[in-house]
Amino acid sequence: MMNSSVGTSILVLLIFATLSCCLDARLQVCQPSGKIRGIKPPPGQCNPENDSDCCKQGKMYTTYKCSPPVTGNAKAVLTLNSFQKGGDGGGPSECDNQYHSDDTPVVALSTGWYSGGDRCLNFITISANGRSVKAKVVDECDSTMGCDGEHDYQPPCPNNIVDASKAVWEALGIPEGDWGEYDVTWSDA
Repeated sequence: MMNSSVGTSILVLLIFATLSCCLDARLQVCQPSGKIRGIKPPPGQCNPENDSDCCKQGKMYTTYKCSPPVTGNAKAVLTLNSFQKGGDGGGPSECDNQYHSDDTPVVALSTGWYSGGDRCLNFITISANGRSVKAKVVDECDSTMGCDGEHDYQPPCPNNIVDASKAVWEALGIPEGDWGEYDVTWSDA
């Protein structure tokens, strides 16, 4: 009898140790993957529309290859972006090589959430201010690179960004004076 209860106890401990290992890995936060040094943009090469930042000469910017896990409603920072031709989003959207009207609810997600394009052209639900809106994922907000021509001489995105068109901000009823950065939650639609 004693041997079977000891064996059961050891089995329970092994199962618990295995589960706690896996749960700990799931609960880990996304750690920075590196840094890049900012360069001064050539004249007229960084579009500061929508309060977009331009890289600063010599400043070190953190990069990420991951984003926080998406379980239920993920916490994020909503930022403002123009996906129109000539807007601060730079070139055409990564998912469809198209530009999108500011009147269309579209977003770019930080690199980890963009997941190599796995969410391309899918809808997500963004919630804030007591409202929700569905928006189409059309681009990546690159968290691994920046401060170069391809990224409009803007710094890398943080790892928790939902970069949204004006239509998303309007649908959430956020007063225009508060546009720029806003705490939201989001989930796959």
